[in-house]
Amino acid sequence: MVDSARARLLEQVRGYHDAQVPGPTPFIPGQTPILSSGAVLDADDREALVAAALDMRIASGGIAAKFESSLAKVLKRRKTLLTNSGSSANLLALSTLTSPELGDERLKPGDEVITVAAGFPTTVNPILQNGLVPVFVDIELGTYNTTAERVEEAMSPRTRAIMIAHTLGNPFPVAEIAELAARHGCHLIEDNCDAVGSTYGGRLTGTFGRFSTVSFYPAHHLTMGEGGALLTSDIKLAQLAKSFRDWGRDCWCEPGEDDRCLKRFGLSPGTLPDGYDHKYVFSQVGYNLKSTDLQAALGLSQLAKLPDFIEARRRNWRQLREGLDGLPGLLLPEPTPGSDPSWFGFIITVLPDAGFTVPDVVAWLEARKIRTRRLFAGNLTRHPAYIGQPQRIVGSLTNSDAVTERTFWIGVYPGITAEMIEYVIGSFKEFVTTH
Repeated sequence: MVDSARARLLEQVRGYHDAQVPGPTPFIPGQTPILSSGAVLDADDREALVAAALDMRIASGGIAAKFESSLAKVLKRRKTLLTNSGSSANLLALSTLTSPELGDERLKPGDEVITVAAGFPTTVNPILQNGLVPVFVDIELGTYNTTAERVEEAMSPRTRAIMIAHTLGNPFPVAEIAELAARHGCHLIEDNCDAVGSTYGGRLTGTFGRFSTVSFYPAHHLTMGEGGALLTSDIKLAQLAKSFRDWGRDCWCEPGEDDRCLKRFGLSPGTLPDGYDHKYVFSQVGYNLKSTDLQAALGLSQLAKLPDFIEARRRNWRQLREGLDGLPGLLLPEPTPGSDPSWFGFIITVLPDAGFTVPDVVAWLEARKIRTRRLFAGNLTRHPAYIGQPQRIVGSLTNSDAVTERTFWIGVYPGITAEMIEYVIGSFKEFVTTH
């Protein structure tokens, strides 16, 4: 009887969704917003969320575990750990590498981590939060990624890790930088939050580093509302990361699970008394960064649509690239050689001699309901939060400054239609003609 009532409720949920979202609304140029990013949600997603709620799946449990294993399989890694955000996944990755259990491999205060100056703060913040020193290098205009040559130039005897994001879905030269990291005995962490489904040399990004991270914020390729994931193929690192994620617990039993190792009361860790309950033994200075089954239920539903989402992003990007090609005053984006990006956005730099500025273009587009975004923080070293912080800068940050002054991006997410893209192209052409 309960099962039939549940089935009826979920059928009503689908009916409710269809009534709320009867179908595509007509696009009205200049009135319908063309967002830079957003979630694409359907009846399956709504049903998945409600089904988890009906079962009162309010904490992390079986659905989260299923999503972790499913995501690991899709992204070609052995282990996935869900977190409450992509930012937390970055923090978890770097914090795990400070564990004393890693011996000589561990990161220690004062060690250097190479990263790029032009990006999002949550790739850099964990470096400072763990008492490490960020070493900033510049990027290339066009791809908006750094190069292996720049990273190698930044190496010093104190360099112990490299942590870089694939910019707006466009891979950095990750195979070359992974080889460089291995040669110098450094950890590589790939911030893959904007690049799920991108490949470099035919291999998925997020599979080159010791850790990679993913975000499930609504702007990203998949959404759980909030949420993120840490991925690795190193089982020891996965176990350490799970401890850091789950309060620093030594025990690896899931919540509600008791004595899986058959040693719950048979250990004497630290200076604790004999037989102390292993569920309350803490071996790392950790956090609570877990997600919930409600989020994971939405994630599982979204994961089934990932191939279509990736293809829509690539299709929208190609349409924009072909339509805007040759427009004067604008530097258009280029995939990193050897890559096939799963694009997060379409990035544009206004050339110095264009005769117009980024504020000019942005004002024109925004007035036509075409939403724009800057390349995140631009040059992070110029922001109040990082002035006076421990850091080292290698070479000039000329291109990072250029991005700060002259770069923005527009959307390619799956909710944007070909008709919208044509309107965007026409708006750019009209702007350039009149300016």
